[in-house]
Amino acid sequence: MNNANISIGSLLIASSLVMVSLLFSYFQKLKLEKETIISVVRAVIQLIAVSYILEYIFGLNNPLFTTLLVLIMTFNAAYNASKRGKEIKNGLLVSFVSIAVGAGITLSILVFSGAIKYQPNQIIPVSGMIISNAMVALGLCFRQLSSDFKSRRDEVETKLSLGADILPSSIEIIRNSIRTGMIPTIDSAKTLGIVSLPGMMTGLILAGTSPLLAIRYQILVTFMLMSTTAISSFMACYLSYRGFFNKRKQLQ
Repeated sequence: MNNANISIGSLLIASSLVMVSLLFSYFQKLKLEKETIISVVRAVIQLIAVSYILEYIFGLNNPLFTTLLVLIMTFNAAYNASKRGKEIKNGLLVSFVSIAVGAGITLSILVFSGAIKYQPNQIIPVSGMIISNAMVALGLCFRQLSSDFKSRRDEVETKLSLGADILPSSIEIIRNSIRTGMIPTIDSAKTLGIVSLPGMMTGLILAGTSPLLAIRYQILVTFMLMSTTAISSFMACYLSYRGFFNKRKQLQ
């Protein structure tokens, strides 16, 4: 275990665990067998491809390639987040800017504080964690924003008819959407070490790192996830709420 060496044979045996999911789907008639198999195959292929790419980039140790890969990751995350908010105007652009700013600010603080170095073997894994977390948060924000503008339409239109501008009329919806995006990360932080041992900490411990050192890294990860989620959720909601109104400030 301390050698962190998992043989191909061990992986093949462990792959039988996927059968648990397939059996549940089959006997419960969930009809998820095909999607499960496709997702597993895609995950394996994508991870193998990424491992070769990372080997190459780590070997180059080039800040330009590192930045380019982070931008590609950000774009893919923004694309997936925008699909969760099809009613959001310019959803892809809003998602990209929100995630890029959130991740950029967080990474800048980590680099300038000396917590991490701007090297591919540190920047890319850390970026992956915060970008994916921001992507999930934005998906929740967009869904809540769209849902609230539908369910609270009368409330918004009443405020508008009384002379309120679109921001005061929408502020409660915006705040509720930001809250929705941030809550999963906050709840996750509450249960660290009690309910769950997160992936990064567990991986370090399995690799033979001292639990005390692994905890330091996990605390760092928790701080950066909360920061990125807050910034990205805030920006996404404030950049997208205007898209629900027309030029005459009427709710569409």
